[in-house]
Amino acid sequence: MSFHFVKKLPIPAEIKKQYPLSKEAIEKKIKRDAELRDIFTGASKKFLVIIGPCSADNEASVMDYVHRLARVQKNVEDRLLLIPRIYTAKPRTTGEGYKGMIHQPDSAKQPDMLAGLVAIRKLHMRVLDETGLTSADEMLYPENYWYLADILSYVAIGARSVEDQHHRMTTSAMDIPAGMKNPTSGDLSVMLNSVVAAQAKHTFIYRGWEVNSTGNPLAHVILRGATNKHGNSIPNYHYEDLIRLQHMYDERDLKNPAVIIDANHSNSNKQYEEQVRIVDEVMHSRNLNPRLKQLIKGVMIESYLEPGNQKIGIGQPVYGKSITDPCLGWEDSEKLIYSIYDQC
Repeated sequence: MSFHFVKKLPIPAEIKKQYPLSKEAIEKKIKRDAELRDIFTGASKKFLVIIGPCSADNEASVMDYVHRLARVQKNVEDRLLLIPRIYTAKPRTTGEGYKGMIHQPDSAKQPDMLAGLVAIRKLHMRVLDETGLTSADEMLYPENYWYLADILSYVAIGARSVEDQHHRMTTSAMDIPAGMKNPTSGDLSVMLNSVVAAQAKHTFIYRGWEVNSTGNPLAHVILRGATNKHGNSIPNYHYEDLIRLQHMYDERDLKNPAVIIDANHSNSNKQYEEQVRIVDEVMHSRNLNPRLKQLIKGVMIESYLEPGNQKIGIGQPVYGKSITDPCLGWEDSEKLIYSIYDQC
């Protein structure tokens, strides 16, 4: 057989029992989830900033980053809600390279999925326990969402996953905001169809069970840019793109129309420093048009302690520097958060 079964992994209930949330952590999450829900329903005028490393590769440096973010949150809490971006599963275009902490809790060692499942749960728990912030992660593997379902406050569905039926149906069973990215082709209809599916009720198979979902009214879109047939990046954060998206939303009967703008990826052509300019333009567009101000709920920024990125296994590792896509450094990230605050 092509499959080599290494070891049977514990089910989510077993991992949760071994690493349970405290009563205080549960109360913190309930409060944060309510704040986030209010942003997407329009009950709150706060602006959402989902910010953090391209991939969470090291617990120490990620926690260092999140503690800094928590200190800034206290200064901007009247206008902004900061969500630490802690992506523990990394999609790879070719299937090669570091696939995230869920695969390799230690990037210098061989993959260990059991250790990875434990590591990502403990990391998200530390964030909640130590800072009071609740985090965002990407649902790369729908089967694994339940290991973190009681901790996460936001989930992103990636550009390569957004057309997949299992991702859409699993999203329909969530009770937290889920952002559906436009596919790499840039087809906004595909992205919006994914939101239609995620907001609907379904019956489907999940982890060996027949399950029913009630639909997720907080499912929304993320604009992350696109790639044309020549491999060139095509941004979709400009004013004209946002107006077009507004019109497409108007044509559909969807709950809580909303968009998050991903300032990196194909929107910046992975030129990470451009995120500052892109966010500034998005804020300008938002303040220029009352309907866009209502539609644009937040931005997504790739940021870490040190700017740029580094290759695994080449030279001495730099603490707090991305080992996947290049990220904005902390100093510029902090300035950018306060700039967003001033424009809200």
